[in-house]
Amino acid sequence: MTRYTVIGAGHGGKAMAADLAVRGFTVKLYNRTIEHISEIALRGEIDLGYENGASRLGRLAGVTSDIAEALDDADVIMVVVPASGHRDVARSCAPHLRDGQVVVLNPGRTGGALEFRQILNREGCAAGVVVAEAGTFVFASRSTGPAQARIFRHKNAVPLAALPATRTGHVLEAVCEAYPQFIPAPNVLHTSLDNMGAIFHPALTLLNAGWIEHTKGNFQFYIDGVTRSTAHVLEVLDRERVTIAAALGVRARPALRWLKDAYSAKGDTLYEAIQANPGYQGIKAPRNLRHRYIFEEVPFSLVPLASLGKQFGVKTWAIDAMIRLACVIHGTNYYERGRTVADMRLKGLRVGEVMRYVEEGQIAPVRASAETQNGGS
Repeated sequence: MTRYTVIGAGHGGKAMAADLAVRGFTVKLYNRTIEHISEIALRGEIDLGYENGASRLGRLAGVTSDIAEALDDADVIMVVVPASGHRDVARSCAPHLRDGQVVVLNPGRTGGALEFRQILNREGCAAGVVVAEAGTFVFASRSTGPAQARIFRHKNAVPLAALPATRTGHVLEAVCEAYPQFIPAPNVLHTSLDNMGAIFHPALTLLNAGWIEHTKGNFQFYIDGVTRSTAHVLEVLDRERVTIAAALGVRARPALRWLKDAYSAKGDTLYEAIQANPGYQGIKAPRNLRHRYIFEEVPFSLVPLASLGKQFGVKTWAIDAMIRLACVIHGTNYYERGRTVADMRLKGLRVGEVMRYVEEGQIAPVRASAETQNGGS
């Protein structure tokens, strides 16, 4: 069977490592700080609960903070960390990757695979590694203790694409036994621009900031935190995302359609579909505003959307409003810290050149400026 390494021991990483182990796969769990996984290392297993109330123990093949040890014999490397950690993970992995390995970002947020590949190239990684990204995480899950995790609900279908797209079939073949719900996306623009976390997570956190601080997150994030007004903000943000995708020749799914595909949620409006989604029942709000829904989603989901919008002529007033509000609340310039078209190796490329890169891996040479071409200094 395919040998897995899961990078990251947070809400998703612990659940995925345990889920794979329960189903008989050889799994190693890596986290850069050993203190965070000391209980798992001591026990060698994770207690995994399911949405139906059942629980099982997932026995791990290894638990380590040594990246070389973690990657040594892995066939598939599942990166399950906030997108704010993608850069560090890419730099850490680069010297230790080997030919034939597959790296999947779960998820890539917006432009994750593009930036990950760019960093591997800059770090001199010569290994024949395929980098791919999922459009979202395969299930809704939470860490419930030092060596415990719970899966609330599996998603029906999760788009996945490799960079370049010609390698997507290879990646799907590698992971299909574990996660048959992965389905092929045309390319990483589709997975990046179908990033629903960009729409749901930061806006709902920012718009419920007072309630989060007052109750320390003691309310249902998607059920109580989504009113008709906040749902309308989500709809406007979603329209801007879909418009950016259209400018790049990508037909992105509206959020309402995504909820139906991922969760079988029904409703005529976004508000109705969110309220009717059983996968959101019981999920609490963040306990405070120092949460990845802001420090991950704003710089690595919203900022790249705004950067793409600027390059390809799409106004992003609502997206920019969320970014600026996050900058004020955190006292941080997320425009400077975030992922841009330059980080994704897309700066200055025309739409056709972007498509050739994501589909075939062919990158256009950097064009000289008009001033240089005309003999200027």
